[in-house]
Amino acid sequence: MKNCAGPGSGRRRRLDKRLTADSLAAIWFARPNGFAWLTGGSNVVDRAGSVGVAAAGYDGDEVRVVTNNIEADRLATEELPDDVAVSSYDWYETSLAEAVAARSPTPAAADFDVPGFETVDATELRQPLTEYDTERYRELGATTAEAVEATCREASAADTEQTVAARLRGRLAEDGIDSPVVLVGGEERAPIYRHPTPTETPIGGYALVIVTAEHDGLFASCTRTVASDPPEWLLARHRAAARVEATALAATRDVGTAGGTAGDVFAAIRDAYDAVGWEGEWRRHHQGGAAGFAGREWIATPDSTESVYLPMAYAWNPTVEGAKSEDTVLVDADGYETLTAGDWPTITVEAVGYDETLERPAVLER
Repeated sequence: MKNCAGPGSGRRRRLDKRLTADSLAAIWFARPNGFAWLTGGSNVVDRAGSVGVAAAGYDGDEVRVVTNNIEADRLATEELPDDVAVSSYDWYETSLAEAVAARSPTPAAADFDVPGFETVDATELRQPLTEYDTERYRELGATTAEAVEATCREASAADTEQTVAARLRGRLAEDGIDSPVVLVGGEERAPIYRHPTPTETPIGGYALVIVTAEHDGLFASCTRTVASDPPEWLLARHRAAARVEATALAATRDVGTAGGTAGDVFAAIRDAYDAVGWEGEWRRHHQGGAAGFAGREWIATPDSTESVYLPMAYAWNPTVEGAKSEDTVLVDADGYETLTAGDWPTITVEAVGYDETLERPAVLER
């Protein structure tokens, strides 16, 4: 649906600073998340491509879009704010990159390969989130959680992982939401594989249902665990994972407020694994990181130097051998807002090393 208002002036202020700092006359975005961040619209036709059918540029005065004659009217009518000008080229005469190069002031940078342009990494530009981003994120998160939780409640032990995954993708698609990641691991495969891509194996006594959903450039991730006949170890491992996630959130708030890096948050995560009796378990799967206009704007490691911004969405996803705890959570100086909150039972867990208790998703036993 066309967004008449657009993302607002906050984007342009950040871009003005980048133009000045890098002595540039213009910055262009054709990767779908960059295009969506700048315009609020979508330039995607072929979801398999890393670059969309249009590029959005900013030159210090205005945002404008370059695309081919096939897409120009549709983008102007259905995707772009009214104040964004669209220029087109005949699809058979040139390429998007060449068209941008011909129309842009120079020197310039782009997030895709344009002859003579510098390369721009948009990750820093997209952090922290604006209120415009947050409002859209709340809608995406709520819809994503509703779809995941309905799928979990509908699942039976005889359903295959592929069947459960297909239902979830279908529910999201009905709301216009893409699902670049859908993982389903049943009792046979979830304890073995940290990324259980769906197979024809029945889910059996319990399942992890994991999704990263995307709409208008924003990404929301969450995991739910549903059980009809859970293994005896599941609840303890799930609680351990939830405590690590709570610790990651508390550390994010602390580091983001005081100043620090993603590596500082990771140190707290590593200590939490030790405290819950799973020393070294972090080595078996990445722990997540900042979310927004990418599934992860960055993934924390022991040596990460990325800044921790507030307010910002974070999707931490600790795993403990068959158990996982994950939501997309808005963290700011005042606290936490679970963007992917739905109608799901919770457990209260203590963060390790912080005087904080948080509610995290429980295992739904049916």
